[in-house]
Amino acid sequence: MSPQDGTTKITITLPTNAYFISGIRDFTINMIRHSTNFPPKWAFRFQSVVDELCNNAIEHGSSNGSEIRIIFAHKKDEYLEISVEDTGTGTSKISAEELKEIYEKKKSVTQPFAGIRGRGLSKIVGEWTDEVHFANRPEGGLKVTVRKYIGKTTENK
Repeated sequence: MSPQDGTTKITITLPTNAYFISGIRDFTINMIRHSTNFPPKWAFRFQSVVDELCNNAIEHGSSNGSEIRIIFAHKKDEYLEISVEDTGTGTSKISAEELKEIYEKKKSVTQPFAGIRGRGLSKIVGEWTDEVHFANRPEGGLKVTVRKYIGKTTENK
């Protein structure tokens, strides 16, 4: 916990193996339920957001044998922020600017999505968070940071 601003920060580093994602799902739902003031349904929504971000980092951004990092930051009665970092060693070499462009394009599509894949970042992450930021990591890879404000947990968003 940062005494200066009352923010609790938890960082978890995982190997790039989908096996470990179930543990992050469990951690996320329990952390949201027991450490934040978000309504209960948001624990499940954040679980999906974290799942999507981690799966993207493993599938696209980090090679086998490397790691991803998940950072949870919570400021009581204000917000929850989640960041997922990959190493940039995966099959998809993409910059933060390129990913943001893809995200914005998919988010603005007015027709229903007919595919099986490719909707998670815009539909799950974009719909259930208030802010989405993409950054290039100096050591390589990407960092995707999302934030949800506690006052914006209405039925529609």
